[in-house]
Amino acid sequence: MTEITQSSSYSLTDRLDAAAIASAAPSQAQLMKELHVKRRPGWTSRLPPGLAAFATNPKGMTGVVILLALILFSIFGPMLSDYNPNRRAGGPHVMPSQEHVLGTTRMGKDVFTQLAYGGRISLTVGFGAGLTAALIGLAIGISAGYFGGRVDDILTFFVNVVLVLPGLPLIIVIATMVETASPWVIGAVLAATGWGWSARTIRTQTLSLRTREFVLSAELMGEKKWRIILVEIFPNMLSFFMSGLVLGTIAAILAEAALEFIGLGDPNAITWGTMLFWAQNNLALQSNAWWEIWPPCIAIMLTGAALVMVNFSVDEITNPQLRASRKIGLIRKFLSSRGRSADVF
Repeated sequence: MTEITQSSSYSLTDRLDAAAIASAAPSQAQLMKELHVKRRPGWTSRLPPGLAAFATNPKGMTGVVILLALILFSIFGPMLSDYNPNRRAGGPHVMPSQEHVLGTTRMGKDVFTQLAYGGRISLTVGFGAGLTAALIGLAIGISAGYFGGRVDDILTFFVNVVLVLPGLPLIIVIATMVETASPWVIGAVLAATGWGWSARTIRTQTLSLRTREFVLSAELMGEKKWRIILVEIFPNMLSFFMSGLVLGTIAAILAEAALEFIGLGDPNAITWGTMLFWAQNNLALQSNAWWEIWPPCIAIMLTGAALVMVNFSVDEITNPQLRASRKIGLIRKFLSSRGRSADVF
């Protein structure tokens, strides 16, 4: 009889403790909210894990949306204007109005039309130079790290030469030789001199991968060299390639705009850099014609900010240490808010 009473009272206490814990414990929705864990939308389940993680990253998707908006504006923007970017469309320094959305320059040219046409060249040169530099760095870095020996010595020598070769002074020298350097010449020089750091980083990672089990297994099975590079090594270099592409594009856009702003580019070309060059020459600041300066400045800043956000999101997805440190920080904050010790981390 005593045993029955003790067991029944014990089970009742257990039930009361369980009810108290259940009432005090946060729900799954609260936990997900406090730990910043989001449910994956249904459409991302059909995507590869890396692409699905990027699609659900607010920072990365914000950057992609901004870039798409700028690209679409550059492609379809001129269709919304009836003016020629090289011809007079109104009076000098006309303020923004219904007729001229972004006003006119001192020469009477429509700023909206120039901004749209300038985006075509500036974005093409920037992405073209960044993509070319990233591809060159990827090819040279993987080749030097995988083949090793004399191939590594020769390619590393060229990498070291490129690293000490200054791109901007080289463009200045070329501009003085050809009188005016077109945006395409500037982009070509930036692409030819901007792949050094990417190649060195990828070479270092390839050296660590060439001795991994999956690469050695492919070699023992008699796989061809090009297939091992493309199938086994290249997927592990995708994050470094994307980082080199993004950073190279940012550097190319900013360098091209800066060189044209100081007068080393072709003043007859319509780019965001030449718009700033003519705004400076036409004393737009002194005339308080802010609409001639701010549109290209904002376009360049938005492009750089969008690319940086994409780069940050790629780092968060592909860098295990960064991803783990962010999760641990959220868990520490959650445990501290619950009055629990986080010393275990």
